[in-house]
Amino acid sequence: MEIRHKTTREVLAKVPGELLVGADLRDLQLQGADLAGLDLSHADLSFSDLAGADLRNAKLHDTKLFATQLNDADFSGADMSSVRMGCKDCNRVQADRARFCGANLFRADLRNVDMRQADLSGANLARADLRGASLVHAELKGAVATDALFIGTNLRESNLSDADLRDSHLNDANLFRADLSRANMGSQYPGGFTVLNLANLESANLTGANMRRVSAEETSFKRADLTDVDLADAVLGGAILRSAIVTNADFARVELATVTMEFANFSQARNANIPSYKTNLR
Repeated sequence: MEIRHKTTREVLAKVPGELLVGADLRDLQLQGADLAGLDLSHADLSFSDLAGADLRNAKLHDTKLFATQLNDADFSGADMSSVRMGCKDCNRVQADRARFCGANLFRADLRNVDMRQADLSGANLARADLRGASLVHAELKGAVATDALFIGTNLRESNLSDADLRDSHLNDANLFRADLSRANMGSQYPGGFTVLNLANLESANLTGANMRRVSAEETSFKRADLTDVDLADAVLGGAILRSAIVTNADFARVELATVTMEFANFSQARNANIPSYKTNLR
C-alpha cells in the first residue's frame, strides 16, 4: 500500500499489503501524509514524523505514537480510543471531536492542542502538558490527570466529574460552567496541593469535590456550586465566592478575611470562621 502526500500526491512510503491495521510504521518520514479515514488500529507509528499529516476520521485504536512528531497534524473526528501516545512534538494538533476514551497520554506534550468536544473519558493524562490547549465542551469524566499542566487551558463547560486532578496546575484555566463534581483535587504527597490560582470557576459544579489544601488565590467561584466540598486547609486569598452555594462545604482552617463572599449563605457551611465585619452573608 502506498502512503501519499495530501497535496502533492508524492509517495512517502510503501507498506506491504493492502491494509495498515497492525502495520509497522516506525521511524518513517510521513510529513503531510494523507491518512484520512484509514484504519491504523494496532499500528506502530513510534519515532515517525507525521507533522502536518491528515488523519481526519481515521481509526487509531490501540495505536502506538511514542516519540512521534505530530506538529500541525489533523486528527479531527478520529477514533483514538486506547491510543498510546507519548509524542514529543504535538503543538497545534487539531483533534476536535476526536475520541480518546481510555487513551494513555502519560507525559504527552499537548500544548496548544485543539481538543474541543473531544472524548477523553477515562484517559490517562498524568504529567501531560496541556498548557494553552482548548478543551471546550470536552468529556474528561473519570480521567486521571495527576501532576498535569492545565495552565491557561480552556476547559469551558467541560465534564471533569470524577476526574483525578491531584497535584495538577490549573493556574489561569477557564473552567466556566465546568462539571467538577466529585473530582479529586487533593494531593498524593505529604504537604502537596493542587493549584487553581487565577482560574475561572464561575458557575462551575463542584459538588462533592475534594479540594483539601488547594491553592485558589484570586480564583473566581462566583455562583459556583460548592455543596459538600472539602476545602479544609485551602488557600483562598482574594478568591471570589459571591453568590456561591456553600451548603455543607467544609472551610476548616481557611482564612476568609480577603475572600469576597457577598450573598453566599455561609450559615449553611461547616467550620467557616467568618470575620465580624463581613456582611450580606445570607
